[in-house]
Amino acid sequence: MTRVALLWHMHQPFYQDLVTREHILPWVRLHALKDYYGMVALLREFPDVRVTFNLVPSLLVQLEEFAADRARDPYLDLGLKPASELSATEIGFILDNFFHAQRQRMIDVYPRYSELLERRGRAAPAPAERHLVAEKFSTDDLRDLQVWHKLAWMDPSYLEGDPRIRELVAKDRHFTEDDKAALRTIELELLNRVIPEYRDAAARGQIEISTSPFYHPILPLLCDTDIYKRTHPQSTLPRQRFQRPEDAREQLERAAACHERLFGRRPVGLWPSEGSVSDAIVPLVAGAGFTWMATDEQILARSLDLPLSRNQYGQIEQPERLYAPYRLHAGGAAVTCAFRDHALSDMIGFTYSGWDSEAAADDFVGKLGEAGRRYAAQTGGGDALIPVILDGENAWEHFEGGGRPFLRALYRRLSEQPDLRTVTMAEACASPTRELTSIFPGSWIDANFYIWIGHRDDQLAWGQLADARDALESPGPVSPSAVEQAREEILVAEGSDWCWWYGDDHSSDHDLEFDDLFRRHLRNVYRLLDKPVPEELFASNISTGAGSPEITLPLSLLSPILDGEETSYFEWLGAGAYEVHRTVGAMHQTEAPPSVITRIRFGFGAADLFVRLDGAQALDDYLQEGFEVALAFLQPPGLRLTVRKAGERVAAVWSVQDPATQTWTDRSSPGTRAAAATVIEIAVPLDILGVSPGVHVQFFVAVARRDGGQTVGVARYPEHRPVSVRVPNDSFTAENWRA
Repeated sequence: MTRVALLWHMHQPFYQDLVTREHILPWVRLHALKDYYGMVALLREFPDVRVTFNLVPSLLVQLEEFAADRARDPYLDLGLKPASELSATEIGFILDNFFHAQRQRMIDVYPRYSELLERRGRAAPAPAERHLVAEKFSTDDLRDLQVWHKLAWMDPSYLEGDPRIRELVAKDRHFTEDDKAALRTIELELLNRVIPEYRDAAARGQIEISTSPFYHPILPLLCDTDIYKRTHPQSTLPRQRFQRPEDAREQLERAAACHERLFGRRPVGLWPSEGSVSDAIVPLVAGAGFTWMATDEQILARSLDLPLSRNQYGQIEQPERLYAPYRLHAGGAAVTCAFRDHALSDMIGFTYSGWDSEAAADDFVGKLGEAGRRYAAQTGGGDALIPVILDGENAWEHFEGGGRPFLRALYRRLSEQPDLRTVTMAEACASPTRELTSIFPGSWIDANFYIWIGHRDDQLAWGQLADARDALESPGPVSPSAVEQAREEILVAEGSDWCWWYGDDHSSDHDLEFDDLFRRHLRNVYRLLDKPVPEELFASNISTGAGSPEITLPLSLLSPILDGEETSYFEWLGAGAYEVHRTVGAMHQTEAPPSVITRIRFGFGAADLFVRLDGAQALDDYLQEGFEVALAFLQPPGLRLTVRKAGERVAAVWSVQDPATQTWTDRSSPGTRAAAATVIEIAVPLDILGVSPGVHVQFFVAVARRDGGQTVGVARYPEHRPVSVRVPNDSFTAENWRA
């Protein structure tokens, strides 16, 4: 008999900004509509099939909020807003983002949705062309797009069996606001069925529900980032070692408590985030009450220091090593460990989507049977355990019918095969037959942690996390509730997903959102602790694969008259410029009026850096109303020049940051000039910056408002990367005279 242990891993990162309470990206809600309910509900058709679902707490708590209609995301809000009331900025957001779905299986199968995509163009329009594309869309077109953006994500069983959904699909176009409201009713209905369906399946004994650390961190790296040296001894490391096993323990304890609250019992099984294991996590896992955990076959091979090779047909040549549970002893504790068949798991995740469903199921079940026979031949008749562990959500976007035809074919064959028996992971790991005295540190990807700490961007993020975690150790005179909120922000920032998107390994249309969310959580830590926010947390960590702000560089030396007015067209001719574009979403919204700053111009004179700020209205009016603007320098670091009104006078005040305490003190710097009227014009002596020709100066423009005795930051331009400009050398004029 061959035991088959299927584990579907359901995971989403924590998309919520804990301060604004908005969920920045919609994937918890959309995957709940398409996958989370249907994947477990499908098992009602196959009562003899037993599987394990790994539900990550960061997914579950967000799902609860959406089901209770307490959570919002910009996609949801703009999808529900009357199409006739959408602003130009909101229409731009919709055209950019409402086609995020797999084209062949989720867009092209619906004629109207495909037609709207063709009208927009396959790629999102550039900002300068967005208004031209928007002109192609009538109010009715936009309303149809609002409906199809959600309708394409509805659960296949609803698409097949619910007359309300069938009616909307058949209508195809000319949807009404009432149609949108009806679809929202169905959406909430479906969201509220997800967790109860898992609870019911567990109660009838058909599934086991396992968990992962609460916010999905890489546990071995939380215990000690130096573990990375085991596989990459020559690699650089973060600027500060992160070593917080107590945080790893808390992530596990919180996960178990969440599981118990939602499903009535503490979980016994753990899929460590990304299958990441080390000896250091074993006592933490056992201490939290877990009896089994799972990881990848490559980890087993490295732990045994023996090969797990495959023949020309992809079959494991040492099945007796892989297809058995192990009792792992480390750190004075023990836990049973199963190791997934990497190749079989990847066949479902990455190969079968292009196959006929029946043929794919036949092929997979045939491979399971052959693996079991090979194990029996090697062990003299023993029963094989074959763990198949993979993502339970993303793959189905690429399958016909959302993967349901394939899953039905697979479950039907597994029910019918006399020599195959499906088991939960707890059943699979109940009687370990082998021993391990140590486990090799690594993840399911190449048996190492490179994805999460190997790239320059990853290491920068770990250094920022370590600094913020240290700040939590000396919170200062703030309330206990503020400290607790700051701690929650740290735990969220420890999640694996932020570093997954850093570096050149992976990229998506939402790299900037992930990057911003990570840095935002850390900024919130400092604000909650009433500490200065490090300037680097306002700049993107992304060094590859992301676009820079639309900045043009200076072409000539400047000598403007600083009077706050455009004295002459020519005085700023040849300056560099950044045009501010307004976008939608909490990560872009501020408390400042729209477009406080509409353009930044900058350049150099013989001895000064010149900056000019333009606004939608006279900027002196904003200063009169209590706003102030600052040049916040990243290079050279620790300098800030603030322009504000002091009575009737425009004051330019320098602040210097102590690198040890991160505190700011004002200082006088003769030679700095500022003027404010229609525009703000600033001259910064290069002597103050301490920079020489050829060196880059980097700065943001920060807008703040004085509120009583406090200064509240409300906007920063550019949003993700600073203005970066090189101090001209003697050849600057000659190099640019033709431009």
